[in-house]
Amino acid sequence: MTGTVLHCGYVPLVDCAPLVIAKELGFAAEEGLALNLVRQPSWSALRDMLTLGHLDAAQMLSPMPVAMSIGLGGLNAQIDALMVLSVNGTVFGVSQSLASQIGDVSFGDAKGLLTKIAQVNDKPLRVGVPFHYSMHRLLLSYWTSTAPKLIIEEVTVPPPRMADAVADGFVDAFWVGEPWGSVAVQRGVARLMMSGGDVWQFAPEKVLAARRDWIEANSDTARKLMRAVYQAAQWLDAKKNKPLAVEILGRSEHLSLSPDLIDPALTGHIAPSADENPMQVDRFVQFHKHAASFPWRSQAAWIAHQLGADAADVEKAKTCFRSDLYRQNLVGIGADMPGASQKIEGSLRFETAVASSRGHMILAPDAFFDGRTFDFSAEKG
Repeated sequence: MTGTVLHCGYVPLVDCAPLVIAKELGFAAEEGLALNLVRQPSWSALRDMLTLGHLDAAQMLSPMPVAMSIGLGGLNAQIDALMVLSVNGTVFGVSQSLASQIGDVSFGDAKGLLTKIAQVNDKPLRVGVPFHYSMHRLLLSYWTSTAPKLIIEEVTVPPPRMADAVADGFVDAFWVGEPWGSVAVQRGVARLMMSGGDVWQFAPEKVLAARRDWIEANSDTARKLMRAVYQAAQWLDAKKNKPLAVEILGRSEHLSLSPDLIDPALTGHIAPSADENPMQVDRFVQFHKHAASFPWRSQAAWIAHQLGADAADVEKAKTCFRSDLYRQNLVGIGADMPGASQKIEGSLRFETAVASSRGHMILAPDAFFDGRTFDFSAEKG
């Protein structure tokens, strides 16, 4: 390796792709970085490695920096989200036993699915999620809050073990990032019922995170890392690049999985069950388009609100989504910047043009399944 060595942690999921592509296609090297990707077995291990200084930066679940910054979840540290790595990209699935009880529910019908589960389930529903402070868990809580009689028992399961947990009867259902939902389907132990986007159409899933003290002490390195990852994300969202991206991610040093398990997430062709043809899920996972990588402070506010934070902590949480550094560090490579750093979450029903620095920004729909909106300004006081 030549250049500044930077140790970056990740968990083997499809949405670690911007980091892998930044390394493998030379975006990091062009910035003078020798990007060392350090695979982690779980989110708790990754959190500890970053907090203790064994990693410089890391892929993180979007609620993790928020939770850590407001003193939740064990090791406390001021962790910042430099940018969003991925939007959406998760699936909710159920065991074959529960699927047979639920019957015929269209894929993506969040309201209908919840009604069916509440009707057939007379005991606590054991749902596997990768980590307590995850978008999976927040979407699960938000979704099931409209069915108060349904009791959810959350079970933490590392993503690579989710299929085993379903097969062993350890969980009745799961919410996980790809490719691990498709793995459970191909093993014949589960049926996918919806994507995370069916609950919140534009949910920030993973972020590029680092300790605030490291960012301050290594501002130039942080800038170079952000530039490399931004360009990798832009490359990933070009349709013509999907086959090569699948090939690179599948290598043993990254995900070590066959292409047919990686391709569904990148192309949005999701097979609900082993005996069904894949269906097209629009915007299943996004890395760049529609300002996907911009760290909206209103997203951080929504996360903090879902975590039960008071008004003061919501304001504190917003500061860890570093839209200021995003603007400062990426303007030089032509990134289009939105006019504001916050918006009313859930208010967009259609693709919408908004004011931006280059005048080309179109935001994607971001509606919640129940039609509610979250206005950060209304949460103050």
